[in-house]
Amino acid sequence: MGMKLYVGNLSFQTQEADLREHFGRFGSVASANIVTDRDTGRSRGFGFVEMSSDDEAQSAQRGLDGHELDGRQLKVNEAKPREDNRRGGYNDRY
Repeated sequence: MGMKLYVGNLSFQTQEADLREHFGRFGSVASANIVTDRDTGRSRGFGFVEMSSDDEAQSAQRGLDGHELDGRQLKVNEAKPREDNRRGGYNDRY
C-alpha cells in the first residue's frame, strides 16, 4: 500500500486532475482529492494524494514541496492519521 500525502496551500482554482497530473510525474497516483467546504462546495485549500508506493510518495514529496502550482507554493508532507475529534453532544453527557 502506498503513502498518503497532505498537499497544502492549494489555489482555489486547482482541480483534482491537476494534482493527478503533477504527482503522476513521480509515479502512479492511487487517489487524489481536494477537501471542500460542506456548505459552499468551495475548496478549503488543501487535499490528499495517495501514491501507489512509499518510494514514489517520498519522491513526489521531495520534488513538489515548495513547487509552484496555479501561482501558489505547495506544501507537501506525509499525511497524519485522522484523529477522532468529534465534540461531545447531548447524548455523550448522559
